[in-house]
Amino acid sequence: MSSPRPPRRERADEVRRRFADEARAERPDLAELCLLVGAAADGTLDDAGTDAVQILLDELAGQLPFRPGGPLAWATALAELLGGRHGYRGSPGDYQRLESSLLHAVLRRRRGLPILLSVLWMEVARRAGAPVHGVALPGHFVVGFGPPERQVLADPFDGGRVLTGTDAELLVAGATGAPLDPSMLSPADPLDVVQRVLNNVRAWAAARPERSDVALWSVELSLLLPSHPARLRYERAQLLVQRGDFLTGATELDAYADVVAAVDEPSASRIRQQAHAARAMLN
Repeated sequence: MSSPRPPRRERADEVRRRFADEARAERPDLAELCLLVGAAADGTLDDAGTDAVQILLDELAGQLPFRPGGPLAWATALAELLGGRHGYRGSPGDYQRLESSLLHAVLRRRRGLPILLSVLWMEVARRAGAPVHGVALPGHFVVGFGPPERQVLADPFDGGRVLTGTDAELLVAGATGAPLDPSMLSPADPLDVVQRVLNNVRAWAAARPERSDVALWSVELSLLLPSHPARLRYERAQLLVQRGDFLTGATELDAYADVVAAVDEPSASRIRQQAHAARAMLN
């Protein structure tokens, strides 16, 4: 099955405007931002489709017991509902699919990457009144319930399995080779979650040069976040050149070189040479 294709230009521009507005809101809506990522990826996802996802999240939240108890009871209730009754979980093959990073597709397929399944868990739990937050462990995103001193971790990728302290340590050690640091258990900011989702999309596209369209829109959305790595501007310029927009790409390369020149003139010079080479392709 082929991966989703981005929408036409007018719809894509609208999605970017709405993404930028939501990202700069006083309280950014995580589900809305993830759905806008989905709309940037999938031209078939219209406003009716995103509304249907929000309704489904509400319906799932309505299937949870009324305030089941403390953090462990909430984690168990979510696992029984989403992982058990509805079968939401992940598998190694999900890392090979763009749909695994798109919230609307994850809801439909009941499969996805750890971070998107965690978004699902968080959004359903939040609607039901649970004390829930994301936890960005290195290499594996999970969900936390309750305050730091009584936090219970659950792994939506494993159907919502409740994690012991040893489980979390093993996840971190497997990803980094380093021990678990308490700072890794801090609640993740919604915009950091979205940036990590977009990083996953960019990694998927980087392994598939024929999908530079995906790489481009994911970089452009990342640049709309209030805080982002400056090097993304360079990445966008390279993608524009790769996709044949030599003049715009060269202009972007020159602009990035001006920024870099303040701290690294040799690198700035190399980037200007790339801009010159891009312009030469116009001849």
